[in-house]
Amino acid sequence: MVAHVTTVAFQGIEAEPVDVQVHIGAGMPAFAVVGLPDKAVGESRERVRAALSSLGLSLPLRRITVNLAPADMLKEGSHFDLPIALGLLIAMDVLPAEELAGYAALGELGLDGALIGIAGVLPAAIAANAKGLGLICPAANGSEAAWGGGQDVLAPSSLLALINHFKGTQLLGRPEPAFVDDGRNYPDLRDVKGQETAKRAIEIAAAGGHHLLMIGPPGSGKSMLASRLPGLLPPLEPEEALEVSLVASVTGQLVDGRLTRRRPFRDPHHSISMPAMVGGGLRAKPGEVSLAHLGVLFLDELPEFPRQVLDALRQPLETGRITIARANAHVSYPARCTLICALNPCHCGYLADAARACTRAPKCAIEYQARISGPLYDRIDLHVEVGELSANDLALPPPAEGSAEVATRVARARAVQAARYREHGAFPRVRTNAEAEGELLEAVAAPDDAGRALLGEAVERLKLSARGYHRVMRVARTLADLEGADAVRRLHIAEALSYRRIELPR
Repeated sequence: MVAHVTTVAFQGIEAEPVDVQVHIGAGMPAFAVVGLPDKAVGESRERVRAALSSLGLSLPLRRITVNLAPADMLKEGSHFDLPIALGLLIAMDVLPAEELAGYAALGELGLDGALIGIAGVLPAAIAANAKGLGLICPAANGSEAAWGGGQDVLAPSSLLALINHFKGTQLLGRPEPAFVDDGRNYPDLRDVKGQETAKRAIEIAAAGGHHLLMIGPPGSGKSMLASRLPGLLPPLEPEEALEVSLVASVTGQLVDGRLTRRRPFRDPHHSISMPAMVGGGLRAKPGEVSLAHLGVLFLDELPEFPRQVLDALRQPLETGRITIARANAHVSYPARCTLICALNPCHCGYLADAARACTRAPKCAIEYQARISGPLYDRIDLHVEVGELSANDLALPPPAEGSAEVATRVARARAVQAARYREHGAFPRVRTNAEAEGELLEAVAAPDDAGRALLGEAVERLKLSARGYHRVMRVARTLADLEGADAVRRLHIAEALSYRRIELPR
């Protein structure tokens, strides 16, 4: 007899079905796991043996073979412990095969039989629901699994509790889906004095999902402004929260299996490696650009990042997706984020101040700015200079308008965009103006005659690329939405062009 238990193997955020086959036959006593397992799966033998022993069960002195089918797919992770243990219990006639046939199972076993929380339960639950199966997972992941659909979910705290449930001596209730009760407050935009142009650019970036570059000397408030952007963004919609949580699930970052409606804000250090930024590594895990999906990726001190890391962002910034190619697999992750960059004009940061600039100016500025490629600059919609504040600016009282007022305008503009793209049948593929392209962009952002004439003149005089042309149209559409205007006018085009810099100050 061969016992069968269904589980999954992860390919990015996709969960592929795996059939765990357990056979106990004649031969010298042995316990073999085959089917292209990695080291963590191979070590399941000892964890399963110890967990069963803690329940008073011992493996028969026969030849035990566990096959993970399909055998040519790499199996990674400790979540194969539970399906292997369940397969052994079926083969030993401890559990009924008929009842377990309606479930997919995954979970790591402790040596005492406890079930330990794992990563990836949410995509596994969605995959199981698509196949009409229930899901068995550790209690720590129960709330996460409950988001996967309407299937039956069992979330025991131990292997013994699961056995008792199927024996009828204990009843496991269905876990309830839950959101994180996030009581933290965002930094308020009211704390920023002066910098009205930069505040305006932050508002536009939040409203339309546009990428933003802030240039200015040290201490001018660039990082301070970037940290206030998440407070201007509307909460994630339920379907958006599910998208973001799929990425967080495969990296094990969901808190107690709860989903959050807070948009992600990622600010990696400039010493980051390429796999950490765009994804990769031994198991092709998502990088920062995917962990910032539908949120903000903030890169402070932009020229200090390795150039190859920055250039690796070009494609995901355009497509909203990153594909990691390996010899044994191609894995894709979502990467639709708002990029916020901050940089000093040169090494010392005081290029415009003759009293404090270094003696190598302007050569040092040219070398410093050359670390960033032109194509990356071209993908950034908004370029603003953040000037140094004077003592009089710092002595001013707090501004009357803070994050709450700006967030209201941003939410209104985003609601207009969502309704517009639903009418065009592009939602949820296109949620914000920054994602519109092609015929859709022409349909929603075509300027009036005066605006089109100004845009055409700008293309000739400023030598805008085709990408730059379309990005000006997207920003102008967002400016019109913030104003509540139906049409894109010359005024909107003019303001959008004012944020379009051809080169940095030198």
